[in-house]
Amino acid sequence: MHTAVNLWPLLGVAVIVAGFLLRAHPVLVVVAACGVTGLAAAMPVESILASLGTAFVKTRNLPLILLLPLAAIGLLERAGLRERAQAVIAKVRSATAGRLLIVYLFARETSAAAGLTSLGGHASMVRPLVAPMAEAAAETRFGNLPDPLRHRIRAMSAATDNVGLFFGEDIFVAFGAIVLMQTILNAEGIAVNPLHIALWGIPTAVTAFVIHAWNLRRLDAYIVRAMGAGKA
Repeated sequence: MHTAVNLWPLLGVAVIVAGFLLRAHPVLVVVAACGVTGLAAAMPVESILASLGTAFVKTRNLPLILLLPLAAIGLLERAGLRERAQAVIAKVRSATAGRLLIVYLFARETSAAAGLTSLGGHASMVRPLVAPMAEAAAETRFGNLPDPLRHRIRAMSAATDNVGLFFGEDIFVAFGAIVLMQTILNAEGIAVNPLHIALWGIPTAVTAFVIHAWNLRRLDAYIVRAMGAGKA
């Protein structure tokens, strides 16, 4: 006889989806989802509160780890980090927004493949350095940029970081997703070496690099058309 599986605890997932769609405070959404999941699983209220308290104690240092680097980056920006980055890239006459982002894509993907996923990021790298440098490269060739074009360059800068991280970390053998796939396959009786899974991520990473690099070259062409002058 098969034991019936209680699917009611999955209501917590629905609470998370609804909370983010309604743009509610993330902490409140997560706490509400935990409460709904616990009640649906017939957990006593005392056990739910104890679980939340234990999780809080285990992660009490997490805000400090996240906020200190952000504070340091904010101070660097206030001291002129963005302006300095723009001045440096403006001296490279052959630089374009697309070429600069292709270089960053390569660096981000290869570092993520080596497990160095914290070397980039939107808050720590894209906003203070990569996006301003890409904007400066375009401004050096075409002068002042209209806001829609400036926002497009910033969006492509963030997308470049996403692509490099997402496909690069799939090559790192100790990446959580690779361990998860191996665990699931082993449970189904399929013996797989994590190194083999990581190696098969290389063709996907190379393909992603080529496709996104082509999109970045299209960004240069778009900038030329939008500004009506210059040469990519």
